[in-house]
This record gives sequence, C-alpha cells and structure tokens, in this order.
Amino acid sequence: MYSRQSGTSSPVKFLRSPALMPARAQPTLVVALLLLASGCAIARDFSDLAGAARTILGAEQGVYVEAGDGEILLAQAARRPVHPASVSKVPTTLALLRRLGPGYRFTTTFSAAGTVQDGLLEGDLIVDGGGDPFFVDENALLVAARLNELGVHRVAGRLLVRGTLIFNWQGEAAEARLRAALSGQAPPSAWEAVRALPDISPGGSSSAPAALQFEVGPPAPQGAAPEPAALRPLIAHRSQPLLSLVKALNDYSNNVFKPLADAAGGAATVQEQARSVVPASMRAEITLGDGAGTYPRNRLSPRAAVKILRALEEELRLSDHRLVDVLPVAGFDPGTLQDRLNGAGESGCVVGKTGTFGDYGASALIGALRSRDHGTVYFAILNHGIPVPEARRRQDQLLRVLFERLQVQPWTYQRDTRAAVALAEAIPVSNETP
Repeated sequence: MYSRQSGTSSPVKFLRSPALMPARAQPTLVVALLLLASGCAIARDFSDLAGAARTILGAEQGVYVEAGDGEILLAQAARRPVHPASVSKVPTTLALLRRLGPGYRFTTTFSAAGTVQDGLLEGDLIVDGGGDPFFVDENALLVAARLNELGVHRVAGRLLVRGTLIFNWQGEAAEARLRAALSGQAPPSAWEAVRALPDISPGGSSSAPAALQFEVGPPAPQGAAPEPAALRPLIAHRSQPLLSLVKALNDYSNNVFKPLADAAGGAATVQEQARSVVPASMRAEITLGDGAGTYPRNRLSPRAAVKILRALEEELRLSDHRLVDVLPVAGFDPGTLQDRLNGAGESGCVVGKTGTFGDYGASALIGALRSRDHGTVYFAILNHGIPVPEARRRQDQLLRVLFERLQVQPWTYQRDTRAAVALAEAIPVSNETP
C-alpha cells in the first residue's frame, strides 16, 4: 500500500575522483610492468565475484551483472526464470512510457446534469473516470475547491460514475469513497496538502478549503449516469505526468500497477514489449501475467531482467530522462529502498527496483550503479526459496562487494519533495487547452 510522501531532501553529491597523473612522459619498463600487474589484479578481482556470489547468495540463486559495454562481470543461474515479484513493474513501466509518453496525464472529468444557481447544482454530478491510478483524497479536495470557484457548493442530486474510476488505490466502492472525500471527509494531511497549493482559497473555515454538500442519498451503481448530451462539463482533472506518477508508484511498489497495465494495452502487451527488447534466445525466460507482480506464474531470468532495465533506460533517454526519474534511489527516496544500502558512502549509489512476494518465496533487487572504470553497471539478483529478510541481507551484502570492486559513485539526483497533488491539474473545462 502506498504511503504518502513526506520529509525533506538533500541532493546526492557527485563525487569526483582525483585525476590520474602519469609518472613520466615516456614510461619505463618498470612502470609498464606495474601497469600490467595492476590490470591483472583488476581481472583477478572480477573473477573472484563468482566465488563471492556462491558464498553470499548460495549457488542456486540467480544473479547477473553487466557493464555498459556489454561485458558480463558476473553470471550465476542467470538463465533460470524465477518469480520476479514486483520487478514485474519494470517492464510495465517500459510499456507505459512507450505507449503513452512521459508527459501523458490521465483525465477525470466532472460534469453537471442540470443547472447551477445560487451555489446549487440542480441535478447529479457526473464523473467520467479515465483510469487515473493516482486519484486520491487530495485530488478530490482539489476538484471540490475548483467546483467551489465555479459557484458549485451544493449538489441536489447524486454522484454518478462512468468509465474506470480508481480512488485511493482501489476500484471497489470507489463512488461512495469519492463522494465522502468531495464532502470533506478526508484526513487532515490531505487538507494540509491542498491548502498549501498557491492558488487555493480557504473555504467555509480558516483551516480547510471548501467541500461539497450532497443533498441526496448514496450514489447510484456505476454506469447509471445520463447520456452525454444532457451534461455540462465543469472540471477536467488531469493527473500528474506519467513520469512522476510511475516514479512514486515504483518507489513504494504500489500494486495499483495491476490495473494501470491496462493503459499500456494489458498484461499480454507488457509481456510482448518485454520480449521484444531481449535477444530471441531470452524470450522464453519472460512470462508476465499481470503488470504488478502478483500473478503466480510470472517468471523472469536475471539476464532478461537486466536487458529490460537497459531498454527502459534507452526509452527514457529519448526524452532526456534517466532511470532515477522512474525508479527509487536507495537511501534517498521514501519507500522500498529508503532504509537499504543507506550507510556511509552507500546512499545514492543504487537506483533500482525491489520485488517481494513471500507466498512464492520471491525476493528480488535489480538496478544500476555508476562505477569509475566501467561506467554504468547493471545488475539483477532474483532470489527464490529464501526467507525475505535473509534474501535482502544477502542482496545488500553482494552489492557492497560490487561497491568495493567497481569503485561506485553516487548518482547525481535531487528528489522532488512537492506533494503529488501539486503536480496535478483541475481545470475549468471552458479554459482547458485542447
């Protein structure tokens, strides 16, 4: 379950290593031999990674590490597909960005089935849901404030919903829960987030924006709304851009990704997209029955996971974005990686995605590191049949070995601390840009 963002941030500092100065303009044989010996030492270090993986993870556990130039630094059970749990959200993120683009916004439209006079809507308030997975209490209060600005304070009719409405991460009973939030029945933290918006005016009290008063009973069943010809659109709520939306959902590994995959074309499309970005020999190592990671038959191999991660990075690069823009950064972003790999010299060094599903014995961590000598290095550790706390401990221990061998550096990254509702829009339809 998603937990709301809070707290302050500090930028991850970019650490520069001192320049290597040549000993002489014309290297002597001794210097040349020393350089050769140094190179051998580096090679020997990487050969030791296989032993470290067997000792730390266990010989049957899958791991794959690949440098940016394609050099394989470590491979153990790398072809064996196992349940990836929420690592399944990475191919879903890729499919969403390919289909919709990073700036896409989900639209939820609020319309009047009647006239508005003296603050009263003489009819029903109709909601056309657009499948926004991030429509929560704060967004409902923002819509209520905008309706107030249009002169709507009371609704003589009901709240009726058409289309796909997900509210506070759930589709079940969404109409009733949205009605309660529009009426002002929301947590104090939601009120505070909306009041902090620069263009929101206080409503009936000094402590909160105004809400709506419904004068007729509970909502009708979904799909019972009038035909469009009888409606007058009032407010179009546009979600935050897709890029920041999936970033927040990945940070907390929210399983609302499951219905969200429908916006990418469904689970079959997500699987097809994932298989299209790996070599033909790896396609059978990818099975995705949902977009979130709860499907029992989901399977992914470590090497296929790395290829999908790299394809996601390439897709992001097309719009001048990076993995840190859609996946959590360890030690900085709230959520699944906030309290992992966050010690001295570790925070900010891993951008990645966790996966946890104890029922299937699945625990995973895939991601990327920045190294001094090998550029970006990609990894996937997919554990199975190990208790989750122990699996996480082993994953972090192996990554600390990689930190040392690769001389990793933190990602350049500044966390966006704005409330999610500040990235959304609620626009009077008459003023909406087509």
